[in-house]
Formats: sequence, C-alpha cells, structure tokens
Amino acid sequence: MMALERNPVAVTPPAPPKTLPAPARPSRRWLPPLLVVLLLGQMAVAMVTSAVQQTPTIDEPVYVGTAAEYLHAHELVHNPEHPPLGKLVIGVGVALAGPHVDARFSGDQGELGRHLLYESGNDPWRVMLFARLPVIVLTLAFGWVVFAFARELAGTLAGLAALGLYAFSPDLVAHGSLATLDVPAAGFVLTSVWLAWRARDRPRRYVPLAGAALGAALATKMSALPAVPVLLALTALSVWSARSPSQPRRLALRRAAAAAGVVALVAVAVVWVTYLVVDPRLRWNPDQPVPVVRGLRGLAVDLLPFPESYRDGMRVQFAFENHPWQGFLFGRLYTGALWYYLPAALLVKTPLGMLALWAAGAAAVLAVRRLRPAAPYLLVPAAVLLVAAMLGARNFGTRYALFMPMFLAVAAGCVLAVRRRWVTAGVAALVVFVAVSSLRTFPYYLPYSNEAFGGPERTRLRLHDSNVDWGQDLGRLADRLRERYPDERVWLVYKGSGVPSYYGIRARDPREVPPREVRGLLVVSDSAAAKATGPLARLIAGSRPVDTVGHSITLYRR
Repeated sequence: MMALERNPVAVTPPAPPKTLPAPARPSRRWLPPLLVVLLLGQMAVAMVTSAVQQTPTIDEPVYVGTAAEYLHAHELVHNPEHPPLGKLVIGVGVALAGPHVDARFSGDQGELGRHLLYESGNDPWRVMLFARLPVIVLTLAFGWVVFAFARELAGTLAGLAALGLYAFSPDLVAHGSLATLDVPAAGFVLTSVWLAWRARDRPRRYVPLAGAALGAALATKMSALPAVPVLLALTALSVWSARSPSQPRRLALRRAAAAAGVVALVAVAVVWVTYLVVDPRLRWNPDQPVPVVRGLRGLAVDLLPFPESYRDGMRVQFAFENHPWQGFLFGRLYTGALWYYLPAALLVKTPLGMLALWAAGAAAVLAVRRLRPAAPYLLVPAAVLLVAAMLGARNFGTRYALFMPMFLAVAAGCVLAVRRRWVTAGVAALVVFVAVSSLRTFPYYLPYSNEAFGGPERTRLRLHDSNVDWGQDLGRLADRLRERYPDERVWLVYKGSGVPSYYGIRARDPREVPPREVRGLLVVSDSAAAKATGPLARLIAGSRPVDTVGHSITLYRR
C-alpha cells in the first residue's frame, strides 16, 4: 500500500474544451462595386427618361442628319464646324434605328435634320431616342473614369464621392441624354488627363492611350484645342516623374519630350482616321461658302496638321466668333459677350453642395502634400478650358463648360484624403444634398437652377437658351394643349428645331398679324420671351401667365 502511495499513477487532467473560432465577418468588397452600379444606374434612368420624353433640341437634328449622311452617302458635306467622331457615335444609334434617308435631298444642315426627322416618313421619337442612346452610354463610361481617377488619388470612398457628384450633376444628366457633342468632348479630355496621370507609373502603356483620348476629343469638338498644350506638358511631366534616380537628367528630358511628341502624333492620327472612316477619299464638298480668315487666326488655321475640312470648320468657328450674338443674364438682354457669363451661369446652375465641394476639393489638392502632384492634372486643364470658353462670343449656356463638373468632381472626392471623421461626415452630407437637389428637378434637368436662385421654375428669369429652353418641350406642350386647352385658339412663338404641326399643334405666329387680332392662348418659348422686343414684348406685357410646360414654355391668356 505504501509503495502504491509512493508511486501513484499519473492522471492526465482533462483537456479544456476547444473554443470555436468566431465567425469571420463577411467581406465587404462587394459594396463599392454595388454603389458604383447604383449611382450609374440612377443616372442612366434619369438620362433615358429625359431622352424618351424630350423632343429634338436646336442642335440635335443637325448632328443626327449629318450622322445619317455619313452612314449612307459617306460624304463630308454638312456641319464642318464640328469634326466627325461625335456624330459617328450618334450614328451608331441612327444605324440601329434604321431610318429612311432621302438620297435626293439638297439643302443646308438645318434643313437636313428636319427633312430626315419629319419629311422622310420616319418616326422622330424613335430616331431621336436611338441617336441619344450611344451618348448616354458614353456618359456613363466617363462616370467610371471619374470614379477610377479619384479612387487612385485618395481611395475608394473618394471615388464614390466623386462619382456621386458626377452622377447627380443636373448639367451632365441633361446634356448626357442628348445627341450632342458637349459631354463626349469634355469626357475625352478628362480621360486623356487620367491616362497621362497613369503614365507616371507605366509610360509606355499610357502615353499612347492618352494621345488617343486627346485625339478623340479633337475629333469631336474643336473647343478641345486649348487643351492640347496642357496635355503635352502633363504627359512630359508624368514621364519626367517616372524616371529612375540613376537616370541622367538630359536623358530624362529627352524621354519626356519624346512622350509629348508621341501624344501629339497619336492625337493627329486619330483625327485623320476619323475623317477617313467617313470618306476614305477625303472628298470635301461644303454645302455653304467657307469664310476667309486672315491674320494670326488664319495663319494658325493654315498650320493645323489636319484635313482641309477640319481647317475649314475652324474658319467657320472663327466666323461665329465674329458674329454679334445676343445674350441674357440676370434679366439683362445684351449684344456681344460678357467675360463673366460662364462663371455666373455655373453659379446658378450648379447645386449648392457641389459648389462647396468643388471649392474644398481645389483647396485639398493644393494643401495636402500627397495630393499636390495631382493638382496640375485636375486644376490646370479645367482652368485653361474655362478661360478659353469665357473668351468666346457665344453666351449660350453651361454646356460650354461641362468639363467643370467632371474635373472638379474628382478634386472634390480628394477632400476625403483629409483623415478626419467630421470631414467624411461633411462630404457625405453635401453629396446627399446634391442628390436631393438633383432628384427634385427630375425629369426637367435642362432648366435646373439651385435653391439660392429659386429652382428650375425661375431659371428663365436669369438665363436663356440651352440653360433653360432649347426646344425640348414641344411634345409636352402638345400634350398640355390637348388635355387642358382643347378648344382654344393658340398663338405660338416656339424657339427650337421641332415641327409643331407634327405633334398636332395648330397655331399661328402672333408676330405676323396686328396685335389687336391676337386673342386666346399665347404660347412663348422662354428663350424667345427673354429676348423679346417690339411687338412680341408688348404682347407678353399685355397678357396674363396661366401655365408653364417643362419650365421652358409659358402660356399666357389674352
């Protein structure tokens, strides 16, 4: 017994029960892609809704008619003041719509579009919707560029904030839903800048792509030309920044200059290819006399390394710049151009939260050390293009500055590089404010103005033309007259490219008869009312407003 007690059997204590690992938190990698899809999805809904409901704006029939001409006649005849690429994009939709094209037509570019839409047995609703769809797709693609650019600079949340501002921008929704060239041109410039930025890491891959995007902008609208020296300098800066510490300075300078040269050559090649796609023989038969441009402008046009039709288009543009256009700003009708027109118009038509984030974004890219290298890429192109547009003679609308909500959306997203909780909350609140302001104007995006200026119903008191009334509400007017005023005598002053009789509107022009004969319903486009003088102004003054259509057409009782 004692022996047993001295040598006890070792007893192994029971093992503690195994603790099950805590369930892993589900990955949230799916959340940013979902938010991107939701933001672009709501933008797509807004643009498609606008495209379905709006009749042709003033410029659209020209582009649609020219696109049909490219597809069927393969000739460069009409609309030389704008290069072919944007109209080829529109032409994809025109081809899908399959309209009948009258090969025997002869007339100017304005008559061309009206003939295609209203006089050739086609359905203008169908043709216009299909023509607008490719621009809608391109606008959504540029939204992804905005997201990617901001994400690379300041992270995923910055990309989402930038995309939110882009997707809810009333100007981008309004013009991205039209078969016009303003959004494509601005978007290609933004894409070129983004690719030039990426060339800091992979010059050989992204330098040629930046040149191709710049060429696409030049082949869409000539207003992109002021961006050329900026893009060449930014490309050189990117390649210089990509040099290794051991690389000799002289060799780095040569490579930077060579990269700028590659961008220039690729851009020129893209422009030439665009014209060759329309007509491989580059025949040029303008439908109207080409103005003569002399002096420094004429020399600059002659030196452009582009086809003759491009250079003639530049001559047409310079002739437009010499025309004494009428403008309207804050109730003042004037002849000529005001240098501050575009900043004032942007102040009216940009959501207040967006204006605040634009300012904060510009300050952030200048103040935050890790963002400073991106400041020239985000701020300089936008500033140069804005100054060029401000010096133009046509005070027609913020569509000439659509690069602003693109570039400054990226800058605004960079505010989130400031790692403060209150900054994140403030940015989120302002983006929501922008979204609410934008959604409240649905589906009337063209006449949008922010709350400080009374909203879309009061934009007509301060601005005109494509800011408010671009002829887009003729179909809505027809519905209103049919529903509320079926037996009224109608007098109509319509500013647009649509044909009122096609939509069932039976009306006379009150300016063609003595004022005492004008009795009943006086219907006036707000752009025409803003510029009214003489008999029309007196008719409006002697009438009582009773109704509005789309915030762009006012109905008066006489």
